[in-house]
Amino acid sequence: MKQDRQNGRGSNSAQLRRYNERIVLQFLRRLGEASKSDLARAAKLTNAAVGGIIQTLTEDGLIKETGKRHDGNRGQPATLLQLAPRGAFGFGVRIDRTNLETVLLDFGGKVIGRRGHDMILPEPEKTLDIIQDDLSQLGGLLEEGEQARITGIGLAQPFNLGAWLRELGLPKASFKKWDSYDMGAALRAATGRDVFVENDVTAAAVAELFYGHGRQRNDFLYLFLGPAIGGGLILNGDVVRGVTGNAGDVAMIPVPQSRLSTAPKSDDGWDLLLTRASLVAFARHLQPDGFTSLSRLDLQAAVDSGAPAFEEWLADCIDALTPALRSAYALLDIPLVIVDSDLDGVFAQRLVSGLSESLAAAAPEARETPEILFGSFGQDAGAIGAASLPLFFNFSPRTTILTGGKTLGSAGAAIRNEDAAASASEVRLGPGLAALNRQ
Repeated sequence: MKQDRQNGRGSNSAQLRRYNERIVLQFLRRLGEASKSDLARAAKLTNAAVGGIIQTLTEDGLIKETGKRHDGNRGQPATLLQLAPRGAFGFGVRIDRTNLETVLLDFGGKVIGRRGHDMILPEPEKTLDIIQDDLSQLGGLLEEGEQARITGIGLAQPFNLGAWLRELGLPKASFKKWDSYDMGAALRAATGRDVFVENDVTAAAVAELFYGHGRQRNDFLYLFLGPAIGGGLILNGDVVRGVTGNAGDVAMIPVPQSRLSTAPKSDDGWDLLLTRASLVAFARHLQPDGFTSLSRLDLQAAVDSGAPAFEEWLADCIDALTPALRSAYALLDIPLVIVDSDLDGVFAQRLVSGLSESLAAAAPEARETPEILFGSFGQDAGAIGAASLPLFFNFSPRTTILTGGKTLGSAGAAIRNEDAAASASEVRLGPGLAALNRQ
């Protein structure tokens, strides 16, 4: 980092400069490859201002030249630029009740390495030991000079690990210690690195924003359909937390009771969305007496074969999602809903088309319907989302930069002044639910 930039830290001009640097990085991420003039037009900055930013980002190793554009016009051909994939890295740790995964992601969104453990989550101290070993092994994939380009560790997990065990069809394993254990603080103390804590679904929404459909779209509601359903809300290219961190927590939306014979019966005629729009509900309908033994592959096979139980559950799932999303659209006026899942292929096509048709049919007079897209990462969304967190908070043009980064996270963790290489020590957002047990 240049000395004059450090000396200017905290001033309005320095904050604006950092913000504009991230704007340029954002447009370069979206365009894939661009010239200085392309970036100036996209960012609405002068060629001179963008030229200075390009010089700084090149010196910092975040962008690189890829060649010249020869379009037949007079004058010198334009130099083309793109993000430097090895310019920055992020570790991601995804903790689930039945799975532990650590990944290393480069600046371009490519997974460099991955270590996974399919098991009932052990007690926190043992889990920390496993994570430290994984981080050490993955860090060894980088050259010595690249170690300094690791921007931090993203930690994605359901915040209430001991909750919803019955609804998720999980055994009553002992998660009691997790209720009072701060893995983010423990991981930061053990590694000395910045740790960015997030629930797994909102982390997946960040991955979608940074490396998926969000490269072209700034506003969307993100849903992940796993054992339960979770959500995240992206507005103006940033994560919306809400006062208590529960913004986007669609799992708690009340919906009419399921008509499936295998669905648990409620006392008041209402269900929560998570009891109908979930892979646990699918598994229960597929095999009522042994649904906890079914894996993701079992469910995918039922989808691919067109099993009648899949058709029945899918119809019930869409019937539950339709009023929930119509309510969300009425409140948020969002143009896009992105739905991702541990299942893919035929499931993705059927869910998107069925939900689009159902929402259009249920639309009130003179009201439009949000576009529905399937997500970009599938069962990898949680892990890639975790690794995206340090990259997102270090390099996205979030408006907190312009106010000196004085915003507070929902758990009260202050976000420090941000620059192109350092950001928050910890950010806590709202609770989410488990991603799927991968077997």
